[in-house]
Amino acid sequence: MQMDHVTIVAPHCDALMRFFVDIAGMEVGARPPFGVGGYWLYLGGRPVVHLVAAGIDAPAQRPSTARIDHVALRIDDADEWRSLLKRLDCHGYAYQLADVPLSRERQLFVRLAPAVVVEFVTTQS
Repeated sequence: MQMDHVTIVAPHCDALMRFFVDIAGMEVGARPPFGVGGYWLYLGGRPVVHLVAAGIDAPAQRPSTARIDHVALRIDDADEWRSLLKRLDCHGYAYQLADVPLSRERQLFVRLAPAVVVEFVTTQS
């Protein structure tokens, strides 16, 4: 398992994007067609910071202040993914699965507390 990305939800994604591009040296790159605006920022060819627009066009449950939304861990091994699912089920953790549009990736979200979400992501075979 490895750290995959961090997601930041913010009402002013453009300003954050400029910081990560102009100051941190990241590049704006391809992003799946999600139903909310934002940016994926890349380092070394990988999208490591996901910015999600909060505000009028964002879902109502998103607050209007900037916040880190979740931490994502990538699992590249199919057996490790199945073992993760078994451990979650065995320990009674609720989770949500989602497919990323156009990418052949599957996401699994676990809410550990009201403002703490861990995502696991894998490439579907």
